[in-house]
Amino acid sequence: MRTLLEPVITIAWNVWHYPDVMDFVDVILLAVLIYQMIIHVRQTRVSQTLKGILILLFLTWISGVLGMRSIHMLLTWIINAGPVMIVVLFQAEIRRILEELGNFESGVFTESRKSDNIIDEITLAVMNMSRRRVGALIVIENGIRLNDVIATGTHVDGLISQPLIENIFEPKTPLHDGAVVLRGDRVVAAACLLRLSDTTGVGRDLGTRHRAGIGMSEVSDATVLIVSEETGVVSLAEGGNLQRHLDEQAVRRVLNRVYGDRTDSRRTLPLLRLKKGGQKRDDEQSSSEKKQ
Repeated sequence: MRTLLEPVITIAWNVWHYPDVMDFVDVILLAVLIYQMIIHVRQTRVSQTLKGILILLFLTWISGVLGMRSIHMLLTWIINAGPVMIVVLFQAEIRRILEELGNFESGVFTESRKSDNIIDEITLAVMNMSRRRVGALIVIENGIRLNDVIATGTHVDGLISQPLIENIFEPKTPLHDGAVVLRGDRVVAAACLLRLSDTTGVGRDLGTRHRAGIGMSEVSDATVLIVSEETGVVSLAEGGNLQRHLDEQAVRRVLNRVYGDRTDSRRTLPLLRLKKGGQKRDDEQSSSEKKQ
């Protein structure tokens, strides 16, 4: 264990006592690399395995401190063989990361085409269900993770498509009752349970589906599209506000704003993907206008 930590300690000591411009560049690049690794392993099976590796390192250190030589020797052997084991276990994830690095220059254009396709699929599904008066509740995840909501539903993990979304909300199917959660280009879960809004200003003509959509938008930054089963009216819930009677162009504008922001964010470094103050002020202004 000490052998593994000695290079890290040496580098840290040199950077602290003999700082150089390249040292700061090195630290910044290392921070970006670590951040990207966290982003890639989050919400995947790799994250659970990394927790196991950390536990293994801790046990190795404890066994060395307590003088349990046999266990310490065995754990040290496993750690020394760790790089090879990691390559074997995570070859698919490593290949995916390398492919994303190789496609970095064309990533913006690829993401733009993907976003256009997602917008088309969601819009067609929403408008078809509106014409057929099929009730729907679609939650699009933005910055805040909705893992607690996803856990209440049925795991789907399918690419976003018009047939998939319409089939989920088809009456008398197993998953039609509840909300669908979209994350990126995937339908993550269906039949999810949402918290109902306690707002007293909701109209009496609005049912449970609309109250659930408003409630979801009150506790997160999610974008929620609602199709009324009785009237076929398409509504939008964001920031605790409900906007009704959306036509196809309005739905496309909403989706362009949601997925367009994600495409634009690929043009900047991950550490600089912060929400612009101007957009926040515009959102606050539009919210105040709706309340008025």
